[in-house]
Amino acid sequence: MVDSQGITVDARLDATGLNCPLPLLKAKMELARLTPGQVLEVTATDGGSQRDFRAFARLSGHALLREDSDAGLYRYWLKKAESV
Repeated sequence: MVDSQGITVDARLDATGLNCPLPLLKAKMELARLTPGQVLEVTATDGGSQRDFRAFARLSGHALLREDSDAGLYRYWLKKAESV
């Protein structure tokens, strides 16, 4: 499935209403189910998730392809690393 940003998304995670660190923990679990190169789209409402997802991508080797925020809704597109 291709989202409105033109990114092919293999899985989606709705983490709205969850507070730190749950959006990131749930994203990690979902990424574990994906194969390398697949993309996970995460939607969250926790403002701290911006910092968390940026740091996670930098430290884990997964690529943060894009991030978006609008009126307290945060979206992230993570591409699973080729080897983790």
